Amino acid sequence: MTTTALEEPVRETSPGAASGSRRRTGRIRRIGLPYLLLLPALILELLVHLVPMVVGIVMSFKEITQFYIRDWGTAPWSGLGNYTMSVDFDAPVGKALLHSFFVTVGFTLLSVGLCWFIGTAAAICMQDTFRGRGLLRALFLVPYALPVYAAVITWVFMFQHDNGLVNHVLHDQLHLTDKPSFWLIGDNSFYALLTVSVWKGWPFAFLIVMAGLQNIPNELYEAAALDGAGTWQRIRRITLPSLRPVNQVLVLVLFLWTFNDFNTPYVLFGKAAPEAADLISVHIYQASFVTWNFGTGSAMSVLLLLFLLVVTGVYLLLTSRGRKAADV
Repeated sequence: MTTTALEEPVRETSPGAASGSRRRTGRIRRIGLPYLLLLPALILELLVHLVPMVVGIVMSFKEITQFYIRDWGTAPWSGLGNYTMSVDFDAPVGKALLHSFFVTVGFTLLSVGLCWFIGTAAAICMQDTFRGRGLLRALFLVPYALPVYAAVITWVFMFQHDNGLVNHVLHDQLHLTDKPSFWLIGDNSFYALLTVSVWKGWPFAFLIVMAGLQNIPNELYEAAALDGAGTWQRIRRITLPSLRPVNQVLVLVLFLWTFNDFNTPYVLFGKAAPEAADLISVHIYQASFVTWNFGTGSAMSVLLLLFLLVVTGVYLLLTSRGRKAADV
């Protein structure tokens, strides 16, 4: 009996079972190691984004003014009062927010469309091999590589009324205007903001599209050329359809960046943006830090977040259906 009792554990821990257990343990370690390495960054990312988001949502339900800045937790609850005020489009606050929303939508559509068009055209032109192509590619990426504040401040000097480069070229040299224009105030501020946004945004589209073009086999273009297809036909039938997955992601990223852009209008116009260039990001900043109504500003921020989530969800749903239809 003693011998039998001693033999049982020997059969359970046979070399094959021990080897299989070690393999499973090693496989678990290999699979779990990347997630373990990402865990510190994930925790910091959640702390940086999730905690302020939760605090902002809580603030949107409170009547937080300059009297409660020291201890905003003691501010009285307003329930949905801040949201009701923000979406009451007959009242001054809601009417101003609606105007800012429409300005932002128009600005975003124009900026994203121009960035995509210029970036795609430049990337297609840079596909052919010629002398100096590498230098041109590097120069095209300069606006994207420059710090935002340095680039926009340079544009502020260029848009000056009396001694700016833009008025010097358009009025003094080309004589396209009757008199020097005010670019940073009035209706022209929208075009100034759009110019700066496109100038610093299209190199990103150029970079992404240029990377996507590397995955298109050159044999497709050679076969199309043998069949007699022209340049425009090759772009329309080969390049653009092949770039569809890249463009879907690119347009979404450009939309989110442009719609949320705060640095460009803030540096270009300061705290008080002109009515024609009153983007919703600057409008929320003014509602929060200029009028000292942080509750209303937080409610506007939450509404902006919900709008962007809905737009992103609908866009992803439509693009996924389009991919499935194309595959079929």
